Amino acid sequence: MESFSLILAIVVVTALAFDFTNGFHDTANAMATTISTGALKPKVAVAMSAVLNLVGAFLSVEVANTISKGLVDENGIRPEVIFAALVGAILWNLLTWLVGLPSSSSHALMGGLIGATVASAGFGAVHGDVLVTKVLLPAVAAPIVAGVAAMLATRFSYGMGKNADGEASRKGYRAGQIASAGLVSLAHGTNDAQKTMGIITLALIAGGAIAPGSNPPTWVILSAGLAIALGTYIGGWRIIRTMGKGLTDLEPQQGFAAQTSAATAILASSHLGFSLSTTHVVSGSVMGTGLGRKGGVVRWSTATRMVVAWALTLPAAALVGAGAESVTDLGDWGTAVVAVFLVGSSAAIWKLSRRQVVDHSNVNEVDDTAEPAGVVTAAIAAVTPPPTAAAEDLAATIPAPATAEPAPATQTAPPAAKV
Repeated sequence: MESFSLILAIVVVTALAFDFTNGFHDTANAMATTISTGALKPKVAVAMSAVLNLVGAFLSVEVANTISKGLVDENGIRPEVIFAALVGAILWNLLTWLVGLPSSSSHALMGGLIGATVASAGFGAVHGDVLVTKVLLPAVAAPIVAGVAAMLATRFSYGMGKNADGEASRKGYRAGQIASAGLVSLAHGTNDAQKTMGIITLALIAGGAIAPGSNPPTWVILSAGLAIALGTYIGGWRIIRTMGKGLTDLEPQQGFAAQTSAATAILASSHLGFSLSTTHVVSGSVMGTGLGRKGGVVRWSTATRMVVAWALTLPAAALVGAGAESVTDLGDWGTAVVAVFLVGSSAAIWKLSRRQVVDHSNVNEVDDTAEPAGVVTAAIAAVTPPPTAAAEDLAATIPAPATAEPAPATQTAPPAAKV
């Protein structure tokens, strides 16, 4: 049985708090498209995602090992360093959630860890080759690969179903969306829940509770899985709205294509031990479906803000983590100051979020103050207006009249059509 000090217990609790924020921050990755197209009711969707996140946490430990054994040097890392890293990650998660931006919880965690480690032990304690090959390169490649795959899958879906019955086709794709959303949730558990497992395992090694090189203990796997599942069930409704309605207007075919492409990329990366950002993957997939549907549009203004947030995540979390580590290095009172700062900042962000509440009852409402789609997107839409399946089905059921008689000159409104 591991021996625990007070600081180690604080680190474990803080890590599980981060895992909770990771859950509600990333619920959109699995369920935003399913909710926006109406395939599942919001509360049912997040409950399903929570259960599958928990199951996925038990399927692999490769990503956990990347963080606990590969990213930073285990020797000389104190539990206070892990605590400072978690402070940076949690605050970035909460800030981006407040403004509804789907940033990467994974990169927030790794940024905080890198910043705190550098402040404590110098740049030499960070394994640059692991950072580049298993973090930075996947961060760039993942949204591009997933976006191209989703674009091709969307075109294939519309091509295969163009002669099918409209309503039957939509029902079929909604059913497919439910299955693919479940797969994304499972994949999310195999990737994101493991990051907290890795950080807790690293803290246990740093605190002398377990031997260096150890895999995550069973209780760590279970607690991390439960924490991310609970956060997922709470639902990050602000980010769900952005992902489901802010990037593009989704139809069931697009939702199915986006989720299937994302799940494939995430599961493959988990198997290889890549600490992939599921947010990057799903966002890229959603944008790809907007490009793949004829007449579809992507709101590049929203996409640009997301990419800026992605670029800032690692350095911003690293700076906060480094600052927190500098304060905790002053002793127990310094650690207490950082803890109070974390709790106070989190409470302030929560209070700000109550000024404009977004929850399951209004998650699919379009924000009237949202930025327009942009000049390029609007121009494309004007040239190739998107035909809606509902309008096509309705037009097909109305026979063309044999003659078209003009309305009487005195008539101010057309007569009501007989049903």
